[in-house]
Amino acid sequence: MEIAILIVTLAILSETSVLLFKKIKPTTSRRRKIYIDTSVLIDGRILEIAKSGFLDGDLVILKTVLLELQLIADGKDSDKRNLGRIGLTNVSELERVININTEIFDDTGGNKKVDEQLLKYAKENKGAIMTIDYNLIKVAEAEKIETLNINNLALAVRTEFMPGETFKIKILEKGSNPGQGVGHLPNGTMVVVDNAAKKIGQEVDVKLVKNHETSAGRMIFAKIINGKK
Repeated sequence: MEIAILIVTLAILSETSVLLFKKIKPTTSRRRKIYIDTSVLIDGRILEIAKSGFLDGDLVILKTVLLELQLIADGKDSDKRNLGRIGLTNVSELERVININTEIFDDTGGNKKVDEQLLKYAKENKGAIMTIDYNLIKVAEAEKIETLNINNLALAVRTEFMPGETFKIKILEKGSNPGQGVGHLPNGTMVVVDNAAKKIGQEVDVKLVKNHETSAGRMIFAKIINGKK
């Protein structure tokens, strides 16, 4: 019985130590501020990215973002309620990640919308916005604010497409065979596209036909969707 009580006590102390460590971490860090939006918290991949240690800044979650998640979690739509709860849970999990500082910043003094607040603070503090919201990315680009798109990261580290999958590729040059165009994935993989020689400089939708391994590396053969030429 005493051993069981000791185990429970040690577990509680361990959990308390983790949370205490997070609280005493300095909040005046000079590292870049990365402002996390609602879409990223709902998406959830930020957790593994934060644990990986690849992020070069401190994470900042605005209070208005939390309030938006709470509003979603309290809504009438059951699917959206679940998404809101997932987002709130991910906030708690981020605060437990030891190797990165996560700060909750109270920005509730004004009447601006969430996206406006994100843009405001990122611009004022020369930070970045992590988001997968297409419209927010476009506005941030117009405002010369850096964005970190998790979807782009996932594409960059992806090792292989499967036959039949579709994706976009920019045609950069002609291929070795007549009619072929050539582009490259973010990881450098060459993509040879049939009937794309006249599409140089354009981004086209293609479907993967096959992967081909060579001594020089991997190549992908694809064709333009719907037979566009």
